[in-house]
Amino acid sequence: MIRSYRYTGPQHIAQAVAGHPEGHPIRSVADFERWRHHTHQQTNRWGLIEATFVITEEGVLCLADRHSEHVACAGGKAVRSAGEMFFAYGKDGWEVSAVSNQSTGYCPEPESWRAVAAALEQIPLPHPGTFTQMYLFRRCPDCHQLNLIKEQVFVCALCGVELPNEWNCEAGEEIGTPDEGSAE
Repeated sequence: MIRSYRYTGPQHIAQAVAGHPEGHPIRSVADFERWRHHTHQQTNRWGLIEATFVITEEGVLCLADRHSEHVACAGGKAVRSAGEMFFAYGKDGWEVSAVSNQSTGYCPEPESWRAVAAALEQIPLPHPGTFTQMYLFRRCPDCHQLNLIKEQVFVCALCGVELPNEWNCEAGEEIGTPDEGSAE
């Protein structure tokens, strides 16, 4: 099953971006090119286009400027994954050179890569085959602080309480059928 992640970040951020445009759906390389031109995306000093991304519950990649909030990119809706994506122009055209699950608003698990890969393969856009940077998030059961796990230390940075090994950032819900996108 593929997990659906609801926004669990600060409500003042969600409210502040409520009127912002949603991310641009990318279903083809031509869609990527249109997004890049329409939003005046420029390559950084390493020749990469940087973007905020979400994978919608329908499995579609949506892109926004890298400095956009994920909740705005998703239109406030639940997602299958979220993070940052970097595009490079390679010998055969555009490709994803790096991608992470870095989204403190949705806190997607590393397992959400399956949804990212499926969306990229539908476009099709070559990609690295996994998150190039993976993050683990846990919410403290005592003070409710969101924690980014570093060096496998599952201790709340704010109050020092031991954090659970299992993802607990939000209850979440399962979408799809048991065999969809899974090796089970």
